Amino acid sequence: MSTSNKMPLQVWILTLAAFAIGTAEFVIAGILTQVAESLNISEGQTGHLITAYALAIVIGGPILTLWLSRYGKRKVLIGLMALFVVSNLITAFATDYNVLLASRVMAGLTQGPFYGIGAVVATRLVSEKMAGQAVGQMFAGLTLANVLGVPGGAWVGDMYGWNTTFLVVAALGALAAIAIMIAIPSQGAEEPRSIRSQIGPFKNWNLIASLLITTLGWVGFMTFYGYIAPVAEQVAGFDRSSLAWILVIVGLGLVIGNMLGGKTADRNLSASLIGWPAAMIVSLVVLGFVASQPYLFVAAAFVFGVVSFANVPPMQMRVMKYGGDAPELAATANISAFNIANALGGIIGGIVVDSTWGAGYIPFAAIIVPAIGLAFIIWQERKSRSATVTA
Repeated sequence: MSTSNKMPLQVWILTLAAFAIGTAEFVIAGILTQVAESLNISEGQTGHLITAYALAIVIGGPILTLWLSRYGKRKVLIGLMALFVVSNLITAFATDYNVLLASRVMAGLTQGPFYGIGAVVATRLVSEKMAGQAVGQMFAGLTLANVLGVPGGAWVGDMYGWNTTFLVVAALGALAAIAIMIAIPSQGAEEPRSIRSQIGPFKNWNLIASLLITTLGWVGFMTFYGYIAPVAEQVAGFDRSSLAWILVIVGLGLVIGNMLGGKTADRNLSASLIGWPAAMIVSLVVLGFVASQPYLFVAAAFVFGVVSFANVPPMQMRVMKYGGDAPELAATANISAFNIANALGGIIGGIVVDSTWGAGYIPFAAIIVPAIGLAFIIWQERKSRSATVTA
């Protein structure tokens, strides 16, 4: 453990790994139309690659994490990154849709365990007072994946073909794996805990409701973001080469939104939980109406990026608030909740883009589930306030 106030190199290595994994998850958004044309499949089918990856995180992540907890953490991280590299190499060389789908599932299986175990490793590399900063530094890789990785992947795909994008992602993963092998010291396995003790907090309805809030409120993000390429090309009329800089602008919005959401959640969690989903719904309605106007579309997409990612800190904070004695497991469950929403968004967007409505209706379809979520959030927050007053 470091006693210095400076973030050690090992945490930056974990940030690199998180960047590679985050890029692999979201990069399909930037190359969706290219993959569809290359494999001669519909854009909706290509969107199922998002759904498959997200479901692998939801279903496989918690199971793998429980199983891998018995092994040394450094070895587990190296093994996960090795699987990640192999998965993305298979993706890069895939010429068959089913092989591509299977490789996305393989890659998705690595994400939950790596983030969960990597976060514990990060805290052990620094002093206790810097533990939160170390975890934040590691997860900054996921934010950077949206700002740099996804646009960069779209640019590489446009210049050299989408297969090359996944070769680059695999190379980043290999670099991270080698760096972990060299620089990160061995760490022991966790003390085994009974499954009953770990799932105890999930008897609390407020925790279950918090996870539902995350799922329902987040669906709108991936419904639109996952299919931003066909909307930008087919409705707004941009050339494919323009997609990289559009994604950079949206990515900057995500970063700003994440910071804003954290500040407002600290000030008033309840207001943040209601206000940001409402703002996201409004931004999607505006996007639907201005999508055919190129530069208004970009401006509205930037605002969408801000208000959608501003949801993340309040949703996480509500889950942690009701996580009881197992905040780490609750936080892991919240990652699953986000990815259930990603999977649903991929399905909804895929149905719409392949229908007679087409890409232009994706922003409107994206508001349906979050609107239900907003009603649920308002109901839950009123119940919580009433319970507090009664108490």
